[in-house]
Amino acid sequence: MLGLAKRVGARFLLTSTSEVYGDPLQHPQVETYWGNVNPIGVRSCYDEGKRTAETLTMDYHRGAQVEVRIARIFNTYGPRMCIDDGRVVSNFVAQALRKAPLTVYGDGKQTRSFQYVSDLVEGLMRLMEGEHVGPFNLGNPGEFTMLELANVVQETIDPNAKIEYRPNTEDDPHKRKPDITRAKELLGWEPKISLRQGLPLMVSDFRKRIFGDHFD
Repeated sequence: MLGLAKRVGARFLLTSTSEVYGDPLQHPQVETYWGNVNPIGVRSCYDEGKRTAETLTMDYHRGAQVEVRIARIFNTYGPRMCIDDGRVVSNFVAQALRKAPLTVYGDGKQTRSFQYVSDLVEGLMRLMEGEHVGPFNLGNPGEFTMLELANVVQETIDPNAKIEYRPNTEDDPHKRKPDITRAKELLGWEPKISLRQGLPLMVSDFRKRIFGDHFD
């Protein structure tokens, strides 16, 4: 894609990820933080793949003058996600709707930040239409533990939903929260939709797709 952008003179967008920070030793994470990544762990193919993509993107920018933009996207949720994609918000919503226990890995105290999809789209558009290369953190600084997220899902769908604890996955980051100062200052962007506002919109879409349009 970078080669194509070079040939046709296109502006190239790399949708990178907060995973480039690995299991961060800095909190919240700013774009100048280089991260804390295990290069040979079970998550490394994703973490290091995205880090390498950022490297290649900047090499093409510096070496071939390709116009590039880099966004580091933090956890995003919303309608039309794959129901069984294994992401935590999809998991919890689908499990609660199906009356299955919500699976929490480890002690549930690890944190993530969840942004609604329309906020992300707005951020990406501002990034592509602006003059700054980045990288920019695009995420919602509202920080939730996995247990807090499970509680919001219970409140939204089924207060009686059970929580089932399972052993944690290897190299699971303990904390994740974006510092979005740079995006605020240079893109004039910040997320507007809180988890409690956005989650019901996703739930309504999941409910239709799991049970069909006839479900009341």
